[in-house]
Amino acid sequence: MRDVVRIMLAPLLWLAAFSAVYGLQGLLCGHDVTGSIAGLPLPRVILIAAYGLAIALQCGVLAWLCRTRAAVGSRFVGFVSRATGWTGLVATIWSLFPVALLSICG
Repeated sequence: MRDVVRIMLAPLLWLAAFSAVYGLQGLLCGHDVTGSIAGLPLPRVILIAAYGLAIALQCGVLAWLCRTRAAVGSRFVGFVSRATGWTGLVATIWSLFPVALLSICG
């Protein structure tokens, strides 16, 4: 069971981050959040922070997967878990980039 969790951890984290960031965008647009920080609209700052947090979490998971590979019983599980770790990181960067850096609400 640990092997399955290890392999699926990064894709599941991407799924949670994707849902959270796009849900946050919907909330920010739906409730008409206003204000600015350093000349940037507050919703943009919040979404960029969420984007950065998602990437940081994926990097942390990837570092953990690479660091603990000796604890894995199978070389196959170690390889696949690192591969899904990289996949989760790339998917997070690629799929959340538009919501963080392109137009926000309509």
